[in-house]
Amino acid sequence: MHPRIEDYALIGDEQTAALVGLDGSVDWLCLPRFDSAACFAKLLGDEDNGHWRIAPKGADRCTRRAYRPGTLVLDTEWETAEGSVRVTDLMPQRHRAPDLVRVVEGLGGRVTVRSTLRLRFDYGSVVPWMRRADGHRVAVAGPDSAWLRSEPEVHTWGEAFGTHSEFTVEEGEKVAFVLTWHPSHEPRPPLVDPYESLEHSVTDWQAWSARCRYEGPHRDAVVRSLITLKALTYGPTGGIVAAATTSLPEELGGVRNWDYRYCWLRDSTLTLGALLSCGYQEEAEAWRNWLVRAVAGDPADLQIMYGLAGERRLPELELPWLSGFAGSRPVRIGNEAVKQLQLDVYGEVMDTLSLARRAGLPAKPHMWSMQSVLLEFLRSSWRQPDEGLWEVRGGRRHFVHSKVMVWVAADRAVRALESYSALSGDLDGWRALRDEVHREVCEKGYDADRNTFTQYYGSRELDAALLLIPRVGFLPPDDPRVVGTIDAVRDELGHSGFVRRYSVEESPVDGLPGGEGVFLACSFWLADALHMTGRTKEARELFERLVGVANDVGLLSEEYDPVAGMQLGNFPQAFSHIGLVNTALALFGDERAG
Repeated sequence: MHPRIEDYALIGDEQTAALVGLDGSVDWLCLPRFDSAACFAKLLGDEDNGHWRIAPKGADRCTRRAYRPGTLVLDTEWETAEGSVRVTDLMPQRHRAPDLVRVVEGLGGRVTVRSTLRLRFDYGSVVPWMRRADGHRVAVAGPDSAWLRSEPEVHTWGEAFGTHSEFTVEEGEKVAFVLTWHPSHEPRPPLVDPYESLEHSVTDWQAWSARCRYEGPHRDAVVRSLITLKALTYGPTGGIVAAATTSLPEELGGVRNWDYRYCWLRDSTLTLGALLSCGYQEEAEAWRNWLVRAVAGDPADLQIMYGLAGERRLPELELPWLSGFAGSRPVRIGNEAVKQLQLDVYGEVMDTLSLARRAGLPAKPHMWSMQSVLLEFLRSSWRQPDEGLWEVRGGRRHFVHSKVMVWVAADRAVRALESYSALSGDLDGWRALRDEVHREVCEKGYDADRNTFTQYYGSRELDAALLLIPRVGFLPPDDPRVVGTIDAVRDELGHSGFVRRYSVEESPVDGLPGGEGVFLACSFWLADALHMTGRTKEARELFERLVGVANDVGLLSEEYDPVAGMQLGNFPQAFSHIGLVNTALALFGDERAG
């Protein structure tokens, strides 16, 4: 049986991440960065595309697993007829090279353990040359090199294009494996001590998670979400990737398979709000700084997403040798949506920097001048149709959410001038722009007969992004049009107590065949909107359902199939975990994020 998305747990070192299955197999790992080619790609293919399994010989899925409290260190345990054993997985904070550390410990009896390592560089397409050197097994292919060792050394041999080890452990005995990657033209990096790495990782993660200021219900879920966001952060730049994976399907067997290993601007305000409200100012400032660097340049060239360091070119291509997760083809790397026009990102940038300024984050040079240039671009360009925040590939339209976010951009600029005397700008002109956009959206984007805003001008379709109208301040929560929109979205896009992004059944705006699951971030937005309109009991019931969707170690993907009871889409998804944190803060916290 093919694994389910929720069968996986995440480990990482804040530069890349690995997915570990319930069977003890690492099925996804890109080295040295999140967006590098995978050396373990079984997740999107089969065993011959690369994986590393450590488990009791003959055993299947584990008996139990859990993260050590407040950490990204994963313990997986098996109980067998021979006895019991634990495998502890982590990726310690790197100094020079990325390391994957796997510690096997006997818990009782005498257990025979098997390790099977199949390294396949370049997304499972390249079988490396293997050799022995200095007590290591060394794999080399092109630019990639990986060194495997165990402490103590155990019986290891090569067979069927894989590296195999077999050994026994009794109670208290340990065997540690370390896999280290480095560029093949460079010498082997210094060795790490696996046991010291484990100790330091636990200590460092627990110290970090203890800083969380949230003390309300479901604190464990909030802390796990924050740890996940930290794990999805590319430490050198502060950029946060949308997910650790590419091409996990939004519908099993479908074609909605995209690469999410990049940084999206649509997440920026909600991300900053979550980090600031929970006490993580350093991470919030790093994200703000990444944003300022990434968007620098001609405002006409503002992109919806960037690479980990702000790279702009993310060419999309398909990998035909990979069969896809559960047969879901094509497998894609890169993302052509980077070329789209999405006017909402201008509002996201302005809103994020406005929030940063109100929160007291230190100003960056030329930040306000950059914001002023963005506003001047919008003044002449806001009437254009665009692809909208969902990156539709069915043609441009006048999406209501995009226009609302243009209003947000103008509104935040006006408020900045009204609040900070040191700033200068065209206050009257920006007020006029704000008023004009507001008037047009209310005239063209609102269906008076149904008392709801619509997905785009003149349409009858709805969009879950409309739930953000009260949150961004476009209209107050008690406005009848807001209440009507919330009810309409829940009625027309609701599915088994959750919310879809938009309709994909009739005249889909995205121009793609097939369907998708309910969108978890949008479902959190519904909970927020219900709470803002006084329906807190319903909001809390929805929040409880959403927390219940998380897998056994607290992770959420992008979407969910409530009929099959399974997660869908790339995993773990920053957008979903940001939603969980912000909704918990709104419902139970002392202050509202954002």
